[in-house]
Amino acid sequence: MASGDIAQITEALAKTHVGEVELSYKGQGLKLDNAESVKEMVQEIERCQGLQSLRLEGNTLGVEAAQAIAKSLEAKRELEQCHWSDLFTGRLRSEIPPALKSLGYSLMTSGARLTLLDLSDNAFGPDGVKGIESLLKSAACYTLLELRLNNCGMGIGGGMVLASALTECHKQSSAAGSPLRLKVFIAGRNRLENDGAAALAKAFKLLGSLEEVHMPQNGINHLGITALATAIKHNPNLQVLNLNDNTFTKRGSIAMAEAIRHLQCLKVINFGDCLVRSEGAIAIAGALREGLPFLRELNLSFGEICEAAAVVVAKAVRGKSDLEKLDLNGNCFGEEGCEALREVMESMNMEDLLGTLSDDEGEPDDDDEEEEEEEDEEEKEDEVHTEENGVNGTKDVIEEKVIPENICKPEWTAKPEPVSIFHQMNNLEFICVVLLPQEEPRCTSELTSFLISPSAEKLISLGAKRIQLIEQQVDVSDASKVSEIFLKISSVYKDEPEVKQAIFESTDALLRKAFSNSHSQSYSFISSLIVNLGLLKSEDKKIKKVAVLPGHLLALEHAAAQEFFPADQAEVLEEFVSRNGKVLESCCNARDALKTTLVKRTTA
Repeated sequence: MASGDIAQITEALAKTHVGEVELSYKGQGLKLDNAESVKEMVQEIERCQGLQSLRLEGNTLGVEAAQAIAKSLEAKRELEQCHWSDLFTGRLRSEIPPALKSLGYSLMTSGARLTLLDLSDNAFGPDGVKGIESLLKSAACYTLLELRLNNCGMGIGGGMVLASALTECHKQSSAAGSPLRLKVFIAGRNRLENDGAAALAKAFKLLGSLEEVHMPQNGINHLGITALATAIKHNPNLQVLNLNDNTFTKRGSIAMAEAIRHLQCLKVINFGDCLVRSEGAIAIAGALREGLPFLRELNLSFGEICEAAAVVVAKAVRGKSDLEKLDLNGNCFGEEGCEALREVMESMNMEDLLGTLSDDEGEPDDDDEEEEEEEDEEEKEDEVHTEENGVNGTKDVIEEKVIPENICKPEWTAKPEPVSIFHQMNNLEFICVVLLPQEEPRCTSELTSFLISPSAEKLISLGAKRIQLIEQQVDVSDASKVSEIFLKISSVYKDEPEVKQAIFESTDALLRKAFSNSHSQSYSFISSLIVNLGLLKSEDKKIKKVAVLPGHLLALEHAAAQEFFPADQAEVLEEFVSRNGKVLESCCNARDALKTTLVKRTTA
């Protein structure tokens, strides 16, 4: 055998991993402009029998060079892994799509069945996604297990194209009898925002096979987060969920908490720098208590979480034998709060699992209006008061009579008469027909009257039917409404047997129904109640603090002693009452009675 042949064999073996035939040019910084510059590489690819993995990352590839490499891949049917990240440094944006199309076409021609495609750190934008669109839809990707597109600048448009391609791949692969079973999806730092995330969420829901999702730093707020939450519930084998540095706020956090409680295989949760806030943290704690037995890491850092909410989270990981790290750094505890959190972890023999708290932001400032300004921005996105498709692009604003919102579900005694409202614009007449209720709800009118203007006399006058009215007519799907009704009923408290009995029977009926709902809904109720009592500042300006009366706390103390009141909810309430009890100083006797009962429930 000639010495040149031996050298070639030695070189090929050096690039081959045990159990996998791989050619690697990783990190060589090669400037590959034309066919001549890749001549040796092409020859090596052609000589490599059974090539399974090709590593080109860390070089810079031009269109002509890509076409030459693509030609050599047309006979590589065994190719499974394409490590092509950081492949176009210094190239014009216009060069990347044709280069990707050439490489993709060769894979489709060869009959290869990919398991991994990594194009991260290529900054190819929406056009780059179009460059791999055909490949992603083709049979070459029916077997794809890992798709890595981190830091590609896809934007909203690229995200939508990608989602459509994955959906089509699943459709075609299913028709072929082998549905796409993608396991790992990585697309951080891509400016996907809400629309891109929502489009991908639809694809994720269809796939149902994901085990890892990494989508950090994408400018996604609660609308996109809620869409993703809905989708991941349909991926029961999900193990890693990384949404770091997006913007959950309360609504996104509650939606995500509802989703993760269904994911019993979840091991790593990274919601760091996501503005989860205290109410969101409480909701996530509720999900932790329900399940997630294999959880290894939980990151809720830099989320504007207060001390009491953090303690609730810490206690929720008690019993997680696989837990390796709890990251609560960068929140709003203050020195005493940080120490209290360490003590809680130490009491559970888990102090070594708590990450550093060196970047704690200190206790929150009551005068800080930043969170309210952000909430205003979110509300502007959600609220729709106008028709956007008016004549000549104008907005047709249609006036309508506002119907006062009922706390209870209405039950009309007569069919309302329609009322027509006419609107004139640009010499054209538009008619908006609005059904306006003409009658007051029957039987609920007495309950509604009480809730509008509570008094002990009105509550007693409802008689025995008040329990039935509450059970039948109060909608417990809105946690803030349940809290509002509870406080209205208990506000008429008097130290008189008949009044106390009426209040306790009514509040017990209300809370029994509320706690029989979903567990996450129960946590939302407790969260709303804590806000109403002034124990926690909410980002939701619709939830207002009430002037706390002894009756509020005494009715709550009575309910907390009942069997239907969940012990874990009592523990959440006890944390806030204990750590923020000064807020309730005006009702100190009732506060102390409530605290005593809550402690009994949590230590029983």
